[in-house]
Amino acid sequence: MASFSSRSRTSSLTAAMLLLLGVLFMANLDMTGAQVGICYGMMGNNLPPATEVIALYKQHNIKRMRLYDPNQAALNALRNSGIEVMVGVPNSDLQRLSNPSDANSWVKNNVLNFWPSVKFRYIAVGNEISPVNGGTSWMAPFVLPALVNVFNAVRAAGLQDQIKVSIAVDMTLIGTSYPPSAGAFRGDVISYLAPIVGHLSYAKTPLFANIYTYFSYSGNPRDISLPYALFTSPSVLVWDSGRGYQNLFDAMLDSLYSALERLGGGNTLDVVVSESGWPSAGGFGTTSDNAGTYLSNLIRHVKGGTPKRPGKAIETYIFAMFDENQKQPELEKHFGAFSPNKQPKYNLNFGGHRNWDISTEQNATVSLKSDM
Repeated sequence: MASFSSRSRTSSLTAAMLLLLGVLFMANLDMTGAQVGICYGMMGNNLPPATEVIALYKQHNIKRMRLYDPNQAALNALRNSGIEVMVGVPNSDLQRLSNPSDANSWVKNNVLNFWPSVKFRYIAVGNEISPVNGGTSWMAPFVLPALVNVFNAVRAAGLQDQIKVSIAVDMTLIGTSYPPSAGAFRGDVISYLAPIVGHLSYAKTPLFANIYTYFSYSGNPRDISLPYALFTSPSVLVWDSGRGYQNLFDAMLDSLYSALERLGGGNTLDVVVSESGWPSAGGFGTTSDNAGTYLSNLIRHVKGGTPKRPGKAIETYIFAMFDENQKQPELEKHFGAFSPNKQPKYNLNFGGHRNWDISTEQNATVSLKSDM
């Protein structure tokens, strides 16, 4: 009996160690796939210099950054930092970059001159251009030519596998979002998006999408509950094609996947969430508690995929690094994860000095009665 007891204790300890190692391995694997970045916006007159911002990213183990333009001070500060970068072509440059020689010059001056000491991951050619939005519709004809020209310039440098070139869209292009399996783009944007999706499929490049549950919730609080938008709902109502939805983020992203499939993107075209966040002031439902809850839950949640594409980490960029006091309207000033004095506004964990919470998220069910 003594011998059996000894073997039993040894086996139990061995099993426990193997389980612990397995959990640690899976946690590390998950973190690698779902590393969350932050968008570095600069529309403030009280923000720290770029060198201090890059140091802040490193201090908090934020390993990915989105830049909205090739700011030279930021790019120089990023040299040898190890931070992976999504750099943007500003909307104002799209018409110029529809000329191949100008696109070649842009890539040379803003990417190749910094590569490889700056780890470019993506180039976002324009942000939230829509052929039916009066403010950006005039730019829409230049998006595809600029996208193709920038891609060709990157390919000419032999970097098409390291640096992917895409566009960033918002959810206003979606015409049907409920249920998620019925997701479809608006009829009046199909001719704009179809050739872009075709190019992205050819180039094996993800689409970038800015996804905000906040705006869906604040625009329709009667049918969309706050817990559903914050990943905290304790109950479920929506079942769609055998898939249960416990949060609005998944429903919005899966409706986009469905729309892309209908447009010819197939089930292999990925989506990178290029912006997501929640304002802490300035509008309906904007509190520090709500913003902190959303961001902390988002960071945990994107490790696990969506009901339509489970087990696949969702690369995500939080909007934004700082509160930006020169943005309009008022709520746009309050999306920062940090204050301009570099103090964190919330207790967020980017995988640095604190341990990740690897506990399983609670099952939840939500009520969603109409299109998001």
